[in-house]
Amino acid sequence: MLEGFTPFPEEFVQRYREKGYWQDSTLANTFSEVCRKYANRVAVCDAKTEITYSELDETATNLSLNFLDIGLRSGDHVVLQLGNVLEFVYTYFAFLKIGVRPILALHTHRYRELKQFVEISKAVGICTADKSKDCDFSDIVNRIELECPSLKTKIMLGEVADGFHSLSSLITKEAIRNPSEIEQIQKTIDPCEPALFLLSGGTTGIPKLIPRTHNDYVCNSKLAAKHTEIDSSSVLLAVLPIAHNLPLACPGMQGFMLTGAKIVLHNSTRATEVFSLIEKYKVTHIHIVPALLIIWMHDPLVKEHNLSSIQVIQSGGQRLQPETRILTEKLLVNCTVQENFGMAEGMLMYVRLNDPIDVRRETVGRAMCEDDEIMLLDENDLPVKPGEVGEFCARGPYTLRGYFNAPEHNVRAFTKDGFYRSGDLMRQHKSGNYIVEGRKKDLINRGGEKISAEEVENLILSIPKIKNVACVAMPDPILGEKMCAFVIVKDNEKLTLDELNKMLLQNEIAKFKLPERLEIVDKFPLSTFGKVSKKDLVAIVTKKLQQNDERGA
Repeated sequence: MLEGFTPFPEEFVQRYREKGYWQDSTLANTFSEVCRKYANRVAVCDAKTEITYSELDETATNLSLNFLDIGLRSGDHVVLQLGNVLEFVYTYFAFLKIGVRPILALHTHRYRELKQFVEISKAVGICTADKSKDCDFSDIVNRIELECPSLKTKIMLGEVADGFHSLSSLITKEAIRNPSEIEQIQKTIDPCEPALFLLSGGTTGIPKLIPRTHNDYVCNSKLAAKHTEIDSSSVLLAVLPIAHNLPLACPGMQGFMLTGAKIVLHNSTRATEVFSLIEKYKVTHIHIVPALLIIWMHDPLVKEHNLSSIQVIQSGGQRLQPETRILTEKLLVNCTVQENFGMAEGMLMYVRLNDPIDVRRETVGRAMCEDDEIMLLDENDLPVKPGEVGEFCARGPYTLRGYFNAPEHNVRAFTKDGFYRSGDLMRQHKSGNYIVEGRKKDLINRGGEKISAEEVENLILSIPKIKNVACVAMPDPILGEKMCAFVIVKDNEKLTLDELNKMLLQNEIAKFKLPERLEIVDKFPLSTFGKVSKKDLVAIVTKKLQQNDERGA
C-alpha cells in the first residue's frame, strides 16, 4: 500500500464491488478496451488535428515505452502541467499505461505551487510547457530540481532547454522497448490504489493532493456520463483547463470516451473562436463556469453563429444565477443548462435533465447513485432538521477517504466514520435536490477557481510594513466573487493595491490569487469571541460596491 494514502475500508470495498461500481480494472486497461471498441471513430481533436481512438492508443503506447526508456517507473509521481492540447491526452494515458501517477497541475501554477506539489508527493519528474506569457518554466523547474532531491526527470513541450527531454520527440520517436512490458506492469497495479492526484482548493496555505484510485475514477466518469445523456454521436467542447476534475472526468474527456464520443480541445475561451468550433464540429455538450457563460451570452456574436447543435451546457464551479440560465435557454433554443455540484474530492450531484423547471432553476442537483451518502451537520456535528442549513458531508464509491500525506488535516477534514467535510453550507429542497447556501470554509471562489484566504494572508503578513490582514470574498457580477484584502499598516506606512500585488508576485504565486481590491483600515471588527469578523468585513465592502454602483448609475 502506498505510504500516505488512506484506503477505503474493506467492508466498503466489498460493497462497491458487489454493486458493480468497482470493476477492478485499471484506468489504462479500461481506456485501451474503449480504444479497441471504437478504433476508427475520431476520439480527440483540436482546431487543426483529428485523431482516432486507435491512433490515440498507439501513440500513448509508444510514448509510454519511451517514458520507460528515460527512466520513469511504475509508482513514480510526476507533475503534469499542460493545457488543452493533444499532448496532454497522449501523456496522461501514457503515464497510466506504465503506472506513473500524474499530479495534475494547472497552467496558471508557478514556482511556489509546483515546488509544493513536488515536495508533498516526492515527485521524480515534471512535464510542462516551455513558456507562458509571464514566465519561463524551464527556469522554474531547474530551481525546483536544485531544491528537491527527488526530482530527476524534466520533460518539456515546446522550445526545449538544456537538461530537458523533448515531449514532442518522445511522442514521435519509435519506441525500442517491447509493448509486452505494459501488460506486465498492468498486472502489478492494484485498482484500489491511486492512479493520479487532483488538487484541492483548500483553506490553508499548504496544497492538498487528492488521490483518485483506478476503481473510483472509472466509476466517477461512468456515473457522470449517465446523467448528461451522452452517446457515441455526442461532441464535447473542452475549454476549461483539462487538468480540472470537471472537464477531465465529470463526465469530461473520460466519460465521453467511454461512450465512443468526440472531444474537441481548445485553449482559448474567446467567443469568436469557441462559436466557430461549435459550428465546425457540431458540438453538443460544453462544460462551463457561470462567469464564462455570462460573457458568452452577452457577446453579440452569439446571435451571428449557428449554435443549434448544443444540447447541454453543464455548469459547475459556482452557483449559476437563474437569470443566466433563462437567458441561455432563450438564445440557444435546443439547449438545456444543467447545474451540477461537485468537488475534486469526489461527490457529484446533478440536476436531472427531466427535473421540473423550478427545480432545475433553484437547486444544484442530487447525488449520482444510491450509495452516495450525504449528511448535513450543525456546529455540534449533529444532523440538522429537514429544510435546515448544515455543512455538506459525504462519502461514497468515488469520494476520497483522506488527502495524500496529510494525517493532521485529515483528522479535521473527515468525520470519524469517514464522511468528507466539504465546508459547503447546504439545505435540502423539498424535491430531494440540494441548494447551496454558502461556505463554512475560508475560501474565495473566483469564477470556479478556489483561493485559500489563509495562504494569501500569510504571504501578505510577511511584508514588513503590514501589521495585520484579513482577506474576504467580495461580490462580482461576472466571476461571482473576487478577493478583497483588508489591511492594517504599521504607523506612518502607506500601501497601494499595485504595490501590494507586486510584492506578492515576488513569492511567485498564481496570478488568480492576487487581491483585486485593497481596504486600509485602523482596526478589524471582532466577533463576541474576539476573532476577526469576516462576515462584517464582507458587509463593509459589499456596501461600498453598492454605493459605487448607485453613483455610477
